Amino acid sequence: MEQHVVARARRGDADAFEALVVDHHHRLFRVAHGILRDPHLAEDATQQAFLDMWREISRLRDPARFEAWSYRVLVRVCYREAKRRPDWAPASELSPAQVPLAADQYGSVAHRDQLERAFQHLSMDHRTVIVLHHLLDMTLEAIAETLDIPLGTAHSRLGRAMKALRAAMQPPVASASQPARQEVVR
Repeated sequence: MEQHVVARARRGDADAFEALVVDHHHRLFRVAHGILRDPHLAEDATQQAFLDMWREISRLRDPARFEAWSYRVLVRVCYREAKRRPDWAPASELSPAQVPLAADQYGSVAHRDQLERAFQHLSMDHRTVIVLHHLLDMTLEAIAETLDIPLGTAHSRLGRAMKALRAAMQPPVASASQPARQEVVR
């Protein structure tokens, strides 16, 4: 069914393309937010990606490849958005929808905050492969195709990204010259 809609959009049918936007907006926004870590930039990138897709959809050879192609367009836009704002740093705010509800709600929020801060320290390349692999469950082959990089590069980026993420999640080690801080229990 979707291939038929994509084929119509390729022929310039604006209503068909609007249907694709409605169907794919949330998915692409989640990916952009995962890469950019800022909801406002993610929304801008998602909108720009749809504009780019509308301009380029006639070049899409295989309507069955629309989803993979849309990720490639979105990732390019996310990279442009980050380069356009060199002083940009990912937002560290958590929206209520992102805060998990658990028995130990404070521990969950603290863990999510720690993960968010660690994620912000990653490069765009590392954030991108983690988002594509873990958020979208893409294989390394699909990531390589989406990013137009060799498979070995996708594999090494994911490995380095996970190593950097784990390192950033570790609590700081107190040096011998600094006395360990003691927590006050109330």
